[in-house]
Amino acid sequence: MKKCILSFVVLALGLFWSPVFSQTEDETATLGLPGDNLDLYAVLDLFQKSKTIEEFEKTLNTEKTGINNLDLNLDKKVDFIKVETKQKDKDFTFILQVDVTEKEKQDVAVILVSRDKNDKVTMQIVGDKDLYGKDYVIEPKPATPTATANPGYTGAVPIDVTAPAPTVVVVESAPIVQYVYSPVYVPYYPPPMPPPYFTAFAVVAIGVYHHNNYYYHGGYHGGYNNNTVVIHNTNNYNNYNNSRNTSNTVNRNNSSGNYNGNTNNGNKASTNQAKGASSSKSPSATPSTNQTRGSSASAKPSATPSNSQSRGSSSSAMPSASPSTNQAKGTSASPKSSSSSRSGSTGASRSGNAGRGGGGRRR
Repeated sequence: MKKCILSFVVLALGLFWSPVFSQTEDETATLGLPGDNLDLYAVLDLFQKSKTIEEFEKTLNTEKTGINNLDLNLDKKVDFIKVETKQKDKDFTFILQVDVTEKEKQDVAVILVSRDKNDKVTMQIVGDKDLYGKDYVIEPKPATPTATANPGYTGAVPIDVTAPAPTVVVVESAPIVQYVYSPVYVPYYPPPMPPPYFTAFAVVAIGVYHHNNYYYHGGYHGGYNNNTVVIHNTNNYNNYNNSRNTSNTVNRNNSSGNYNGNTNNGNKASTNQAKGASSSKSPSATPSTNQTRGSSASAKPSATPSNSQSRGSSSSAMPSASPSTNQAKGTSASPKSSSSSRSGSTGASRSGNAGRGGGGRRR
């Protein structure tokens, strides 16, 4: 009896958790773009918890955190992501950027932080369209009330339960927000080159990377297949787009499909394998052509002896049957004509002797 009850409980738990796992799998679906290797949910979570912009940049590029897995130049090593800051009044734009080459820069994402006249702060991260597609926007989920009154309560003693009103986003208490809006805030300028503390580390497989970062998605919404989250401060975002940085190298890799399902540059390897397969076909075709050159003198005249003997020219008939123009060269025609002439002369002599012998019998 106990075993039956235990089996029933295990089955019930399995049915209960299956939708949760399927939802997690949907939320972490890959885009087939380079942004698959930088989870913006995790980036925004790290940004809120950071005390300064410099700390955010340093922690983002640390191998221990496992957030940065971006490899735009496809050298199988993680790129250094620097953070540039632009400010206009109470609006901040934090640009995440990678130096793909010595001359090319690519913006990865932009974090928008704004405060209105009521001191309400909004925070969003927008993925660059080259890396995440169009309208890839993520923001913290709205706050939910901690307690609500029970309207069905009819007891004699009233119970006063107060619940805080939910807000659109709760970011005012984030350390980074308190810092940028404090009098001690100092603009941060990233170094022109990766700092000494950064050591490029190897890119991990996309499946392992998503598994290690999926739990960040619980406190945020938007992103993939987003239909609800829109950019709050459009003016600030439009001003940023006027100076947005793009890389020709990234555009070429995108067009070639090198970032599609990027698992340690797996697509690049598959492309090379495809090239190798096509090149292996061409050598197999070449020897077959060369073989036909050597065998055409013996095989083809024997296949059509009547044509060769009657027309007396094997070189004119053979190029039409051969798929290669190289067979019309003298090297292939001369053996065929010589063999044809031999067979022709042999046949003629035989026919002549037969005629003479026949005439002798008639006489």
